[in-house]
Amino acid sequence: MLYQHLLRPLLFALFADPEAIHARVKGLGISLGKSPYLLERLRRWYEVADPRLETTVCGLRFAGPVGLAAGFDKNADLVDFLPALGLGFMEIGSVTARPSAGNPPPRLFRLPDDEALINRLGLNNDGAEAIAARLAGRTFGFPLGVNLAKTNDDAILGEAAFEDLWSAYGRMAGVGDFHVLNISCPNTGDGRTFEDPAALTELLSGINPRRPLFLKISPDLEDRDLEALVGVVMGAARAKGAGLVLTNTTGRRTGLATAPGEVAECGRGGLSGRPLRAAALRALARTRVLTRGELPLIGVGGIDGPDAAYERIRAGASLVEAYTGFVYRGPGLAGEINRGLAERLARDGFPNVAAAVGVDAARCADGG
Repeated sequence: MLYQHLLRPLLFALFADPEAIHARVKGLGISLGKSPYLLERLRRWYEVADPRLETTVCGLRFAGPVGLAAGFDKNADLVDFLPALGLGFMEIGSVTARPSAGNPPPRLFRLPDDEALINRLGLNNDGAEAIAARLAGRTFGFPLGVNLAKTNDDAILGEAAFEDLWSAYGRMAGVGDFHVLNISCPNTGDGRTFEDPAALTELLSGINPRRPLFLKISPDLEDRDLEALVGVVMGAARAKGAGLVLTNTTGRRTGLATAPGEVAECGRGGLSGRPLRAAALRALARTRVLTRGELPLIGVGGIDGPDAAYERIRAGASLVEAYTGFVYRGPGLAGEINRGLAERLARDGFPNVAAAVGVDAARCADGG
């Protein structure tokens, strides 16, 4: 409450550019991450220890199902600090084969009336070689995911695009606890992604996973395209151990409370936050039905409180991730969600998170 009613309005007023706030939060997190005493104090404040929240996915044990989505800690600078916020896991990145400064600013925009963000950051990161060296030989306070994408370069097309992402994966293959291929990010001049079934089949043919492997997909796929993509993933699942992260940001701008002119001024980019919730929920539930519950799913998009997280779990997510929710709800979001999940699991008679996964999938897939 303190964050939402005092700190957030103050920060938004002082820093018109959301990247400016992010830079200061990052600097603070790096400093706090160097202090064992302060980290322990944060853990005591934010962690929620409850056996009902513990779950195992792909052989990895998670103390809680709430994680931080890729995009916040692109360069793995905050892996010492972030576990203290009550998170069960996180993704770093997206990491690309080559370093990239990303797109020119301004490239990140707030829509406060919708509790949303629009971003066209352009996969700014230090590159796979530097980030792999930063993480080499390290263990963390929870499972760490490495999100990988193709380098943001319009000249990398065709076969070169596959080679680029294979190179990124090869450099990061021994780092972290699981990997996520960001196959839905249109970071080339032609706007293509790896979600096309033929492209995805070729991409997966060059990946030999050493860790559990997930694919992050778009909420904007038509039903027939989602079915085709899931068919490829199901066919590769036994050999590749693939699961899915649903969903990435959306290019759509429907149903927003923000004035259309203000939205238009932001320009192109991916929309995240509360307006994404319904589309991400349906895509996840639909995928749960299509996969018959045989693949692990991670739900992301509009996760801003216990209700959204519990809804996503009941629709088929074994784990959930937030990012924009932290911007609008503050650093205590994971703890708030975890407390609420424990209460809801107990209320509905579920002994743990796993028992609730997918119980509403069919209803949510139909939009109910």
